[in-house]
Amino acid sequence: MSEDAQDVVLVVEDEPAIRMILRDYLAGEGYHVLVAEDGEQAFAILASKPHLDLMVTDFRLPGGISGVEIAEPAVKLRPDLKVIFISGYPAEILESGSPIARQAPILAKPFDLDTLHAQIQALLR
Repeated sequence: MSEDAQDVVLVVEDEPAIRMILRDYLAGEGYHVLVAEDGEQAFAILASKPHLDLMVTDFRLPGGISGVEIAEPAVKLRPDLKVIFISGYPAEILESGSPIARQAPILAKPFDLDTLHAQIQALLR
């Protein structure tokens, strides 16, 4: 269980089954979970929610906006926001050349949910 049940996590994932699994798992661990299936929804949540602790985002998303392209402005607006990238193509994240991509953890799909949780706990400490 999250030590602070108020930790808010935004999950950005286009695959419905993965989005549901992540939402249900993280909610079960005590996090308040918001979900977006693409960049447009993610930006709407980022614009409307005053408090977010962490964003877990896929790299490849529909609509031509990558997870890195969501994370960069999000972290500029919210310097305390933590980011974890998830992708079936983790090398592409590093190849993006983004400073956030060099700092944030990257989990290659498929990954173990307990590994994700450990990463989240480490970032939110």
